[in-house]
Amino acid sequence: MTKYAPDRETHRAKKELGQNFLVDNTVCPRIAERAKIEGIGVLEVGPGFGALTVELAKRAAKVVAIEIDPDVLPKLRDNLIDYSNTEIILGDAMELDLRTLIRERFGEMPVALVGNLPYYITSPLITKFLLDELPLQSITVMVQKEAGQRLCAKPGTRECGAVSAAVWYYSEPKVLFDVKPGAFRPRPKVMSSVIQLRIRDHAPVDVSSPDALFRVVRAAFGQRRKTAVNAVSSMLDIPKKKVETAIRNAGLPAAVRAEQISLEDFAHLTETLENSQEE
Repeated sequence: MTKYAPDRETHRAKKELGQNFLVDNTVCPRIAERAKIEGIGVLEVGPGFGALTVELAKRAAKVVAIEIDPDVLPKLRDNLIDYSNTEIILGDAMELDLRTLIRERFGEMPVALVGNLPYYITSPLITKFLLDELPLQSITVMVQKEAGQRLCAKPGTRECGAVSAAVWYYSEPKVLFDVKPGAFRPRPKVMSSVIQLRIRDHAPVDVSSPDALFRVVRAAFGQRRKTAVNAVSSMLDIPKKKVETAIRNAGLPAAVRAEQISLEDFAHLTETLENSQEE
């Protein structure tokens, strides 16, 4: 048994933390290679016992790993003992000030984020990483396959959701490869995927307020069974007539639904709504 597998005598995977430890020795080197982190800094989320951390440390200039579970720290530290370019921080990535952490630990060094994310909190974590506009050049993470497909789905396509719009606004996403359940211990019931978000230098659409854009996006997807007119009107408490006019001025059909609206059309719709609110 690989030393990165959980020891059933001393450590049981915690369901409340979504723990599934990578134990397939072929997967972690592949993630590290595809992450393209040679000679730069890496912020890792969820190192577990360090199977991926070791592969990152072999390639990166420095690795800072954030782990929420204090019970794995002794074995994690032991597995990283030969890698002086690693640092472990005990904490919750959802609660930490990651922007400050990156500045203090990496300085001016280019930084990529890599991790095996708990499935139950994938979307909130990805949303935080993006909306906080962290100084990252890429995000390469393991997620549940279905979630990865939704995250990478282009706005205007059937599988997209509210988080998809943020993903496409801030990055160029793609699915790198799939990972079978047998690569983990305990074995999950679903397939996983490694996805990569290459952070954009410039947003692909022009909006005066990204916050306003994402408010409209969230509202439109907040009631997916309704038309965008009804959903946006209801969720944002805007008179239906104004939303209908904005939809029409954006060149969209009156009965359009959120998943049929491209990022460009969402931007146009947002600007039209913002202007109408000022009148």
